[in-house]
Amino acid sequence: MKSGQTATRSQKESVLTSKEILAEIVSHVLYLLRGGGAHIGFEDVVKGLPPENRGTRPQGLPFSLWMLLEHMRISQWDILEFCRNPKHVSPVWPDGYWPKGPAPPDGGAWNKSIHDFNADLKALEDLVADPSTDMLSPIPHGEGQTLLREALLAADHNSYHMGQIVLLRRLLGEWKETG
Repeated sequence: MKSGQTATRSQKESVLTSKEILAEIVSHVLYLLRGGGAHIGFEDVVKGLPPENRGTRPQGLPFSLWMLLEHMRISQWDILEFCRNPKHVSPVWPDGYWPKGPAPPDGGAWNKSIHDFNADLKALEDLVADPSTDMLSPIPHGEGQTLLREALLAADHNSYHMGQIVLLRRLLGEWKETG
């Protein structure tokens, strides 16, 4: 629209307030965190995997399914804690972001890791969805990071490694294609 012209009704209706724009951003970020769009959902990636394959490293690959699951859990936990806890100390990179061995240390570790991943994902979603949370202002104890950036980082990181899990499952003959 040129200067001095009056907006038509449809043009006026298409103008969003900053509050509406932020609500749209929140909606899109939550969609990504939950595995929306071209992303696969976390539960679909980890369900139905026999325990005997959780610690297997296919030839030529440096990680197992357990290692990827734990790396995702630890990384997401670190992102979440950084966002909400000014006293949080991140693990030492890179060793602190990976499990010590290729296989779960005991029978309950796999399910606990899945549970903890889901709990932290829900907490991150809740933080993003909280109307009192400022998604765009720098996190006070950070170095310019915002909650928006950290939530997108978590979604991107999770998506990347879920793709790796699907690849490993295919190599192990443990992936069933769906529709």
